[in-house]
Amino acid sequence: MTAPTQTFSRKRRSNWQLLMANRLAAAGLFIFGFIVIVAVLAPILPLPNPDITDQPNRLLPPLTAGHLLGTDHLGRDILSRLIWGTQVSLLVGISATALAALFGSVIGLVAGYARGATDSILMRFVDMLMAFPYILLAIAIVAALGPGLLNALYAIALVNIPFFARNIRGVTVSIRNREFVDAARLSGKSHAAILFTEVLPNVLPVIVITMSTTVGWMILETAGLSFLGLGAQPPTSDLGSMLGQARAQLFTAPHASIIPGIMIFVLVMSINLLGDGIRDVLDPRLRSGALDRPMAVTKINRKAKPAPTLENAPALVVENLSTGFDTGDAITPAVKGISFRLGKGECLGLIGESGSGKSVTALSLMGLVASPPGVVTEGAVYVEGKDTFSLREQDLIALRGARVAYVFQDPLTTLHPLFSVGDQVAEAILAHKSIGKSAARARAVELMERVGIRDAAGRASAYPHELSGGQRQRVGIAMALANDPDIIIADEPTTALDVTVQARILELLQNLRRERGLALLLITHDFGVVAQVCDRVAVMRHGEIVEQGDTQAVLTDPQHDYTKRLIACVPELGEGHGFLDRVRPLFQEARR
Repeated sequence: MTAPTQTFSRKRRSNWQLLMANRLAAAGLFIFGFIVIVAVLAPILPLPNPDITDQPNRLLPPLTAGHLLGTDHLGRDILSRLIWGTQVSLLVGISATALAALFGSVIGLVAGYARGATDSILMRFVDMLMAFPYILLAIAIVAALGPGLLNALYAIALVNIPFFARNIRGVTVSIRNREFVDAARLSGKSHAAILFTEVLPNVLPVIVITMSTTVGWMILETAGLSFLGLGAQPPTSDLGSMLGQARAQLFTAPHASIIPGIMIFVLVMSINLLGDGIRDVLDPRLRSGALDRPMAVTKINRKAKPAPTLENAPALVVENLSTGFDTGDAITPAVKGISFRLGKGECLGLIGESGSGKSVTALSLMGLVASPPGVVTEGAVYVEGKDTFSLREQDLIALRGARVAYVFQDPLTTLHPLFSVGDQVAEAILAHKSIGKSAARARAVELMERVGIRDAAGRASAYPHELSGGQRQRVGIAMALANDPDIIIADEPTTALDVTVQARILELLQNLRRERGLALLLITHDFGVVAQVCDRVAVMRHGEIVEQGDTQAVLTDPQHDYTKRLIACVPELGEGHGFLDRVRPLFQEARR
């Protein structure tokens, strides 16, 4: 029997919802928005002229009648000057950011796409700018051009061009040789068209993110130049010049300098918080979950259940397991109420088409589904009679790799590219055993020999990219065997391998199972593999197990239509066009 299907509404959160989910970013947005609105409305607000001096009323304290924030050393209203100065600081900071983003992005795009001599010339120019401390370079530029707000804007924009150029170039280099760019070249598009229609749209989020996190620093740098007297010149003022002019009265009238200082702090912090939120919102991966910090184990949203009474104590028991993904307003189910048992020394094949929920099932067993957004909503998993979902985090982490080990589908992506394979096998040992590094290294070489890697002592110093696909998969199996586990979960371990290597890997798993009495959960989409290796088989479709039983019984007399179609898709040698004649009616019936 299959578990009843739960129906959930699938809604993706909007950009606004994602931003509001981040409380710090939301606070930054509201604070920054309030400051901008007040600064924009400065001409129509009932404020005194910020440039009119009033010597008899100089250095009045805050909350004085007619002067809410007091007056400065010339008797000018601080509140009025603060609002007008904020307007100037915002205008200069945003303008400088736009200029730096424009020129820096163009340099980064052209250099990253063209490479060669063009890249070298442009990047050496950028390197020269980066060779000087940016604030000292900005001071030198303003000193050469002459003090003034416009010159300060140019200087700040210029010294920040390298920041944009370097970031954008790095992203462009990683994109320029992607398949969709090659396809555009083959279609006859010009380099300019490829750069602005294929590359730029993929780089644009990085540009926006960089701008959103840079505006605050631009305002701070502009304020620094004005504080030194190189930016805004009287009668124009910005936050930096207000702070600079009031520093002489720091001890006699501290409010004159503290107030603009607080405004600079609040403005920059709100922009930085908002920039971080925008960066998160523009990351499409976050649309599948919350903005929360990823957890060490998958989130569990179900009631703990007592362990079942088991006569023969199977190695693994899965009861009514359901796992879904939090999309904000609902949980989209991926695995729905599946149950199976795996005995000691037994091999169970979990088979189904891509997207049927096999890998999510495998990851759910040890709480490895990324959370957020993954969440276990129902069921239990018992290893050695213990409910893994009820274990403490440290106990579950200790169980992984020691009693239950994984062999993943693509070892090139799961093995660390910067460490030798020998070190990685040794690391798997050291994670659970208190032995010396030399002993762990010797054990790693022994395991590599055991799984059939020739010259294991020499190959232990190789990096993953220096090994063939079959060798990498054998390294993955060696890592899984590092701590003598009771259960191995192999997630399509032969998918990317050719037929001969696939046969050797399957033979290796079979030998290890017989010799060590391992329980093997083999995830695959190939009934040929199931027939060769598995004692029993469970067939998955749309997150549910639709049929399970002894392998021979299921293969010779399948009961579910989906199982029949999967078996029918396995061609036989010499069948020729008869294969299509046999398969076509089954799928026509399924569509009806």
